[in-house]
Amino acid sequence: MTTTLATTSTGPPSLAVPPASRVAAHSRLALGLILTAAFMVVLDFSIVNVALASIERELGFAPASLQWVVTGYAVTFGGLLVLGGRAADLYGRRRIFLAGLLVFTVASLAGGLAAGPALLVAARLVQGAGAAMVAPAALSLVATTFPEGPARNRALGAYGAVSSLGFVAGQVLGGILVQFTSWRAVFLPQRPPRRQGLPSGSGPWQPVPPNSHAQALRRRLQAQFHQRDP
Repeated sequence: MTTTLATTSTGPPSLAVPPASRVAAHSRLALGLILTAAFMVVLDFSIVNVALASIERELGFAPASLQWVVTGYAVTFGGLLVLGGRAADLYGRRRIFLAGLLVFTVASLAGGLAAGPALLVAARLVQGAGAAMVAPAALSLVATTFPEGPARNRALGAYGAVSSLGFVAGQVLGGILVQFTSWRAVFLPQRPPRRQGLPSGSGPWQPVPPNSHAQALRRRLQAQFHQRDP
């Protein structure tokens, strides 16, 4: 009698939980997109250094102001990092992440098409602001997408490894682009990844932690029906 009552239509509606394989596939996709964005943000610290001589020669930078091409990005990135994290808490991690990617990409395009020193420095300042939105939101998305335990530890380890790799890869990639194309190419490769893999507030594939409120509520309701069964 207990089993029949728990499975009849009069019982509490079951809360759909995505299959484990589907959750894992989308979690890996989301992690790949987040790591790509994190790599782009860190890459921009070092990729421009190799192109400074070409930028100075073509745009007519004064030696005293040339360093602003590098430090302008670092100043706005470091100065607005805490504000970007707070905005992610208030307005949503995914929303701030995507908005930051948009700002970052538009500023990268403006920097690659800059016709003078002022426009390039302004583009770098805006680019740093976009990176300050992306970085804390990306790290928060990693922490909330994966449940606490080995999966989250692996994801955070991959995030740290990719960030470290970006510093080294910037020097190598910048040298290749400047050697075979132009200094403008160091800005143009950066574009946002596809947004479909990012975790949102709803969706049938969103990862569900094993101790979520929804599953706990379902277990409590089912236990109450079992207790009422004579």
